[in-house]
Amino acid sequence: MGMSRYDVIEQLHAVVAQLEHELHGLQQQIMSLRLLAARVFELPDVAKGQEHEPLTQISVRQLTGQPALQRTLAHFNRLFMQHQSEKLSTKAAVRLPGAICMETSSTQSALLREQTETINQLKRRLEQLITVESGLPSEERFEFVHTHLHGLITLNAYRNIALIDSPDSVRFGWANKHIIKKVSLSEILEKLQKSLKAGRAVAPWSREQWAERVEDEIMLLKALPAGAVLKIKRPVKVQPIARVWHAEQQKQIQLACPSPLLVLCPDANSVPRLGELLNYDADKVVHRYKPDAQPLHLIIPRLHLYTDRLA
Repeated sequence: MGMSRYDVIEQLHAVVAQLEHELHGLQQQIMSLRLLAARVFELPDVAKGQEHEPLTQISVRQLTGQPALQRTLAHFNRLFMQHQSEKLSTKAAVRLPGAICMETSSTQSALLREQTETINQLKRRLEQLITVESGLPSEERFEFVHTHLHGLITLNAYRNIALIDSPDSVRFGWANKHIIKKVSLSEILEKLQKSLKAGRAVAPWSREQWAERVEDEIMLLKALPAGAVLKIKRPVKVQPIARVWHAEQQKQIQLACPSPLLVLCPDANSVPRLGELLNYDADKVVHRYKPDAQPLHLIIPRLHLYTDRLA
């Protein structure tokens, strides 16, 4: 038996309060350290209703030094919409790629590590409460969260804070790839049946028209040959990434970089080279061409659902 809804709500408030408290502590700690270098890149805001628009161009505005640090601290602390304009989407998280390099003694490093670990645990706990223990399907979660934690930007709240130990360079770039996931016929049919039962109108269609469309999709799936493979293949929104290079281990790590990386440096001589994030232009992206093992046929465009054979 999971927790009661009431317990979940109570825990949500407790976890968010603790998260805010810990983030404040981290901010105090960071502000007490010597800033060696900082470079962050502001991306354009996402307006309400534009969350799923594919981006073909993204222009970047660079901040360095103290302004970059101030912007970073505001970014880490920004859990709620109140900290943001009403016109912006709470479904899309604000991204601020970059890196903040600080001079830290081993004691200060250990403290920062402990603080970020506590914060990241609270973030995981919050995500667990909302996505698992609330017992709600994903389409009902948004409303649940906003009823009880008005204006919570869930993605900002879930996001890890990354700590990097004295790398030699940090470079920035863009990643855009497809997510391909194999799905079973029964799970897709179940999803469509649920959608029928919900009996909603989906603009620009009326309830009746929408129900008809979903029924057509169900018939289409039921008509597929036995053993047809189903895959969901959808483009992922382009996202900023960081490539962190450690010369000693001759090792590069690539990470998604929605928030500035906190870089710990033992002294001023060990500041990494910080690269620049250039503007994104979809037309200039070079795709490494990988032919599909077998051609896929698009059957339900709105679900990005493909099959390997139609007959």
